[in-house]
Amino acid sequence: MMDSVLESRLDRLVRRHDELRDALAGTGLSGTDFAKLSKEYSELSPIVDGISAWRRTLAELDAAADLADAGDDPELRALAAEEQQILREQLPALELRVKLSLLPKDEDDARNAILEVRAGTGGEEAALFAAELLRMYQRYAALRGWRFELLDLSETGLGGCKEASASISGRDVFARLKFESGVHRVQRVPETEAQGRIHTSAATVAVLPEAEEVDVRIDDKDLRIDVFRASGPGGQSVNTTDSAVRITHLPTGLVVIQQDEKSQHKNKARALKVLRARLYEIERQARDNARAAERKSQVGSGDRSERIRTYNFPQGRVTDHRINLTLYKIDKVMSGEALDEIIDAILAADHAARLAAAEG
Repeated sequence: MMDSVLESRLDRLVRRHDELRDALAGTGLSGTDFAKLSKEYSELSPIVDGISAWRRTLAELDAAADLADAGDDPELRALAAEEQQILREQLPALELRVKLSLLPKDEDDARNAILEVRAGTGGEEAALFAAELLRMYQRYAALRGWRFELLDLSETGLGGCKEASASISGRDVFARLKFESGVHRVQRVPETEAQGRIHTSAATVAVLPEAEEVDVRIDDKDLRIDVFRASGPGGQSVNTTDSAVRITHLPTGLVVIQQDEKSQHKNKARALKVLRARLYEIERQARDNARAAERKSQVGSGDRSERIRTYNFPQGRVTDHRINLTLYKIDKVMSGEALDEIIDAILAADHAARLAAAEG
């Protein structure tokens, strides 16, 4: 059961929710104030709903206990005892829901995301695996009803992908994909392997919260913008105009290249979008590093050099090393169908770790 300090905090949240409801029902609010209070009200509503459900169940449990102890009718007492058991079983989940709702929110969870996939060690086999990972996330986005827009793709000419970036937009995109950042390792027999030996290759995934212009200010004087002619796999020209754009952010040395669009203006806009996300991620990492205690309570470090998952094709298994979860359904994971099983387990582990840290 919750302690008195937590109960007082819940009371304050309920009172604030009531105050906001009354204020929004009144008149005299400016458009800015109305929008600000509406946002706070909508964020508090699910928390207060959870508090109400938990307290209602506690009250029903007390009533059932009184009836079971004091009733004269044996049949009625038996029904009350049965009701008690049902309500007791419901309480832990309701209490957990309340506690989770009180954990500090990641302010970036509701953002869209920039996905970056790069081939790592393993030559062409790594590039082929990177292309498969890109398709996995594209299929997963489609299954969740998200919009997946390919921003840049550098192919090997043999079906592989040296590096690629995509913009993914929809509900809770970053919240669900943020733990995908890291090194993804693949173990399988390449088609070109005559001896049938299993090779190990890797690809790196980075998921960055998409930043708006108001989040990251970029001065024109800090940018060097070069334009050149786009080229495809093997060096063949795919465009006859200088539409490809390379943007270098001079203070950090970050370089972004976009060449998939025929319009130089569109390529520049896309490159700035990716650059903004990378700069915002640098700021985000600095904030996280300053919160050392919180970082220890999270699942994995979020470092893109951390090996997070192994895809073993001969055994048909996918193992996430951060939570020691193994699924023997590699085909469904690669098609995006079973990716939710891994993501849900990681999010649950992260919630449990943060709850333990908050209560400890």
